[in-house]
Amino acid sequence: MAKGHRTQIKRERNDKKDSRPKAKLSYARIPIQKACFVLDAIRGKSVEEAQAILTYNPRYASGVILKLLNSAVANAENNSGMNADNLYVAECFATPGPMMKRIQPRAQGRAYRILKRMCHINIILDEK
Repeated sequence: MAKGHRTQIKRERNDKKDSRPKAKLSYARIPIQKACFVLDAIRGKSVEEAQAILTYNPRYASGVILKLLNSAVANAENNSGMNADNLYVAECFATPGPMMKRIQPRAQGRAYRILKRMCHINIILDEK
């Protein structure tokens, strides 16, 4: 059993919230594996370097992640008052989302299942 009243426990948990600027994209129509290839390339890099990598990366996910990175930078500037030149990508990860299940007709009346995967992409920035 937890000690204390549930409101007290929630209050303590909310006090420990992460104050770093972040952006989240839910239900991105990208499989998690394909998103992680791009996220691994920008993890730990400065924002300028990450934007350059994403701009010239040919993968579809890079355009979506570039838009999300720009949103995280805007959040840092407007909400936290940070300077964009000092920011770097502290964390970036993708978590699995729901799957759309579709049917592909096959020979002899069979039906194969197609799973159209989604993911939730998170980018967390921090100052150097």
